Amino acid sequence: MNNTNYTELTTERLALRKLILEDAPQILFLRSDEDVNKYIKRKPMSSLELAKQFIEDRNNDISQKTIYYWGIILKSNPQLIGTICLWNLSKDKTYAEIGYDLMPEFQNKGIMNEAIKQVVLFGFEILKLHKIEAFTQYKNESSIKLLLKNKFVLQQNKREEGFPDNRIYLLENFDL
Repeated sequence: MNNTNYTELTTERLALRKLILEDAPQILFLRSDEDVNKYIKRKPMSSLELAKQFIEDRNNDISQKTIYYWGIILKSNPQLIGTICLWNLSKDKTYAEIGYDLMPEFQNKGIMNEAIKQVVLFGFEILKLHKIEAFTQYKNESSIKLLLKNKFVLQQNKREEGFPDNRIYLLENFDL
């Protein structure tokens, strides 16, 4: 990570930026909506105050360089529509997990594909990661399609402890 500062990223249609407290209603939705969280085993967020605390915690994690977390917005509209992150970084900073979520009305429009390409590029070129893994539930066809489209490879014999329905996909730097 070599003293890498937080970086905002852009694509043709998107800006990936730090979360701001004004994003709290959208964070609350993303982390509590039944449809968005259908394949994720996490306790639904229950209040706007918790959403604001989540934003503050992620921004603190960013300043500590323990996570890279972006809010996804359309360049044409500053309202948050999703998030994407690199987290669970290894001690030697050569490995990270990628995670993402998106408002239902923006799914299946290529938005997350644009975002994931930029974040993977950032991970490999700026952070100098060697590997990025994604954990997704085996029934989450949209996520699996997205990962395969971005050259992630299913790790057939690897499972996440405590999450038997998750499948692990791996992208190594030399795969690009």
